[in-house]
Amino acid sequence: MRKIPADLSALLKTGLTRSLTSLLIKVATAGLTYLAFVVLSRTMTAVEYGYFAFGLALATVLAIGAGMGQQIAILRFWSEDSVKGLPEKAAATLRAGGALTIGAGLVIAALLIIFAFGIGAVVPSSGPVLHLYATAALVVPLALAEYNSSALRAQGSVMAALVPRDIIWRVALPAVVLLLAGLGIGLPGWLALLIAALLLALALALQYGWAATRHYLLVPGVSGLGAYWRDRGTISRWFLLGAVVDTIALNADTILVGLLVDAQSAGLYFNAFRTAGLMTLFAFAVTLVIAPMLAQHYHAGDMRKAQAITAACVWVGFAFSLIAFIAFLFFGSQIMSLFGAGYEDAYPILILLGVGLLVDAAAGPTRTVMMMTGHERTYVAAFGTITALGLVAQALILPVYGLVGAALVNMVARIVSQAVMGWWCITRAGIDPTIFGVLKIGAHKQMADPKSAEA
Repeated sequence: MRKIPADLSALLKTGLTRSLTSLLIKVATAGLTYLAFVVLSRTMTAVEYGYFAFGLALATVLAIGAGMGQQIAILRFWSEDSVKGLPEKAAATLRAGGALTIGAGLVIAALLIIFAFGIGAVVPSSGPVLHLYATAALVVPLALAEYNSSALRAQGSVMAALVPRDIIWRVALPAVVLLLAGLGIGLPGWLALLIAALLLALALALQYGWAATRHYLLVPGVSGLGAYWRDRGTISRWFLLGAVVDTIALNADTILVGLLVDAQSAGLYFNAFRTAGLMTLFAFAVTLVIAPMLAQHYHAGDMRKAQAITAACVWVGFAFSLIAFIAFLFFGSQIMSLFGAGYEDAYPILILLGVGLLVDAAAGPTRTVMMMTGHERTYVAAFGTITALGLVAQALILPVYGLVGAALVNMVARIVSQAVMGWWCITRAGIDPTIFGVLKIGAHKQMADPKSAEA
């Protein structure tokens, strides 16, 4: 058997050790998230749960916009500046990113409140709007939670980055809901959203205290904000567009169903999508760790290590995705029935979405490779165009073919987008993110400089 070189062995050991911690947290997160959705769907009426699902999906999209691309920027720039021996510049980037996230989040939340008030006043027949007010309360906490996680992971911390949001918040939410249900209090969708926002804010307060005790940088600041934006504002805007496209791809389906069909159908599609998303659990957990490592080695010119860490990532993710998909094939109806009566009807939606995610897993961390190596503009253009075309197709298909038609379009769009981005990573970034990338490790030799990247 061919022995792994010592440098790659040490790299993979470090990456996989951190990935194991991330994975354990994300496994717990997946279970807790699933528990929360099951508890909420069983303790709320189908319509009110639909409002909750709609609000959470909308808040997630708006929170990514509020992030201004900083959750991606800090992963790349912290590693890039550290490699170049510029710790003060890295710290200034971190502080500025936090300030931008909070400021943009407050503006977006205010605009949503104004919109909800206007809709309720001008078009009273439009239906309930309380869930829109509650959605606004979730925007800043969600945006800041995402940014803080990236900032701490960039500094090498996995526990402080993930535990407050992924464990504590997700334990607290179903616990509070169950407590209220035990007291005979049925939650409307807007109140469930408000409770989620409050609990997440408390988890963030804990995270800031945790970071301070471990001497990690996390506190935002406006000092140097102007200089940062002049220097890196253009790239940050592309990061923002990339993050928005990602989030739209993950949440717009549910929003479209809620707008074009009804709230109850939105809840059903939401649960099927989130269940299928469990297939990405291992891939996502590993990507959280390898993103800053990939940026570090790529910008240091060590393409061999960049390819090695990417190859390890894709195989861990694909193996789990394949196992999960097989489980859905045989037990999908029973799994969906956990949400309550009628949810087993989402089985064909679950399988269609699962096929797309399986191809996604085989293609590997294409998004991470493109974002960390300077190809963010191409990522936005390619993935954004395919996503937009997919949404137009879904809007046309939903009234005729329903939720199954929407899921089919999602599957096709995901397969096409991963094929395009995988080809770009191989031919332009010089890294093969697919399951065949392991064959390319030996072809790379340590380089003085990485391939030229897009500014």
